[in-house]
Amino acid sequence: MEHIVLRHRDIPGLDQLDLYLANGGFEAFKKVVTSMRPEEVIDIVKASGLRGRGGAGFPTGVKWSFLTKNRPAYYVVCNSDESEPGTFKDREIMEKNPLQLLEGIMIAAYAARANTAYNYMRGEFWPVAAALDTKIAELRVRGFLGNNIFGIDYSLDVHLHLGAGAYICGEESALLESIEGKLGQPRLKPPFPADKGLYGMPTVVNNTETLANVPLIIERGADWYKSLGVPNSAGTKVMCLSGHVNKPGNYELPFGVTLRKLIYECGGGVPGDKKVKAVMLSGASSVVLHTTEDILDMALDYDSVAAKGAMLGSASVIVMDETVDMAWLTLKTTRFFKHESCGKCTPCREGTYWMLHVLERINKNEVTRADVDLLNNVASQIAGKCLCPLGEFAVTPVLSSLKTFRADFDAHAKDGAKPRPAAAAKPAPKKAEAVAGD
Repeated sequence: MEHIVLRHRDIPGLDQLDLYLANGGFEAFKKVVTSMRPEEVIDIVKASGLRGRGGAGFPTGVKWSFLTKNRPAYYVVCNSDESEPGTFKDREIMEKNPLQLLEGIMIAAYAARANTAYNYMRGEFWPVAAALDTKIAELRVRGFLGNNIFGIDYSLDVHLHLGAGAYICGEESALLESIEGKLGQPRLKPPFPADKGLYGMPTVVNNTETLANVPLIIERGADWYKSLGVPNSAGTKVMCLSGHVNKPGNYELPFGVTLRKLIYECGGGVPGDKKVKAVMLSGASSVVLHTTEDILDMALDYDSVAAKGAMLGSASVIVMDETVDMAWLTLKTTRFFKHESCGKCTPCREGTYWMLHVLERINKNEVTRADVDLLNNVASQIAGKCLCPLGEFAVTPVLSSLKTFRADFDAHAKDGAKPRPAAAAKPAPKKAEAVAGD
């Protein structure tokens, strides 16, 4: 299967404007600007079934249609913050297929009636931003950006904005605060960005991978896109595979591929033929799933993963073999979220501190089983009480690990019995049809 957002793998050098143009580049943008109304563009994206690739999976066209009507200005913001541990797909798109991303941003801007768009990038992406600035400048020279594009009364410019390395700015309202020059902290909702976003105006915020899909959807049509993947999860998804696998990396696959195929056919299996103990499907903020045979055969699409009590999210799949201690794993994730908490709301600010404090003691074998119960109590009091998803993200791996791998925590307790090893999936994959990968 051909790649869509990682199309540079099929067409080397696609980051060069002349080659991109020779392969149909900016024809979709020209089509919408010269012959379509914004509402028609939104309808095509709605019909395609494209859903947000940043984690929430919200229907993209529906999100665009929520913009409040008859306002003096509109904005589009591409969220390229990509700070989730285990997620590295957006950087490859920006580095290797930047023009398709920019075309997607530009089409979204036209659909939103915006004359200004921003790409918000994490603070560590200085070299990537410098290269993207060069591409934007070239588009201005060629007449794809600026005033009176294609000779009609439509003007558009795209700007880059680098953050300062704060994970919280991946949350859309904190991102908007950061662009405005304020402290990167989440806003109270409502109002939502579609009503009062950047500078108080209606704003569309979409993920990098989401917008990179848009040019080909406009070019080839909604039906073509819906033919890929499965019902309710149309198209392809870039899976970021890392952890205990022989071939970590980005794999663009149709929705519905099984976890088994991703790990064993694309990722080449587990080093040393060890058993898979657990997986996290959306980076550090994931539910920790005990990898039984049933989980390995789970289809990777929004509905199938939700049926197993997890979220596909950004599809940042972290694989853990049988040697991993879940008490150590949750120490790592909690340390990250405690450090990245913006401190605005008390449950997250104080709760992540106390979870980390207890987990450090657990990993030093300085606890009893009552302290493990305390960890569960603290995490449960954070859940559902925070201003933004960071607090939920912080407790998800802790609560799910305690539920499924409690023995790993009790093994550190002075009054805990040595646990029996948890049953794990066999490393040998079942016979299956090959899938397109890297």
